[in-house]
Amino acid sequence: MNNSITNTARLLGAGLRALLVLTLVTGVIYPLVVTGIAQGLFGNRANGSEIKADGKVVGSSLIGQSYDLPLKKGQETPDPDLKWFQGRPANGLGSNSVNTQYKLLLSGATNLAADNKVLVQQVEDAKAAVVKDNSVPGYTVRPSDVPADAVTSSGSGLDPAISPQYAELQVHRIAAKNGLAVAQVEKLVEDHTQGRTLGFMGEPRVNVLELNIALKDLVAKQ
Repeated sequence: MNNSITNTARLLGAGLRALLVLTLVTGVIYPLVVTGIAQGLFGNRANGSEIKADGKVVGSSLIGQSYDLPLKKGQETPDPDLKWFQGRPANGLGSNSVNTQYKLLLSGATNLAADNKVLVQQVEDAKAAVVKDNSVPGYTVRPSDVPADAVTSSGSGLDPAISPQYAELQVHRIAAKNGLAVAQVEKLVEDHTQGRTLGFMGEPRVNVLELNIALKDLVAKQ
């Protein structure tokens, strides 16, 4: 009996020591090492890829923002503020219906098939709006000029970037709305166009938030 109790105590002691060691290694040391490496080598990404302007955080380079006018009485969807570059449509976004204590957006795609009548109408309406909004005196946008990312939402609904083609399409409107020369705005787009990741992954893109911050700074200098 005594031997049995002694062996049980030894097993319990060994199990407890193993638990403490594993807890220390996997629950304390490993997370601290990974966090230290992330902060040391990839600090900006580890902290949310923050973008700052005027000394404060104004967003993340990974999450798209909307640039809209205040809602008018009776409106459900705000009009875009056309003095800013516009991002992709966000048709896949939903609203928080579970915890209504907070006003949250739920990201996602529309999940509509390519031949779905609702999606087709959304694309046609978006294309008409892009043509109308970006046609200014001396510059007319044709429907064939409108790239796909100007009329379709991304899988998350929060794509932070647009194609260089869509950015360039907005140049004349941005120049007219802000009293800038077209060449100045074209230079902004050129300076903020990023190539493919590692030269072969993805597509060239323009981060809309970074572009609009640069636009704000340019307007302030006029």
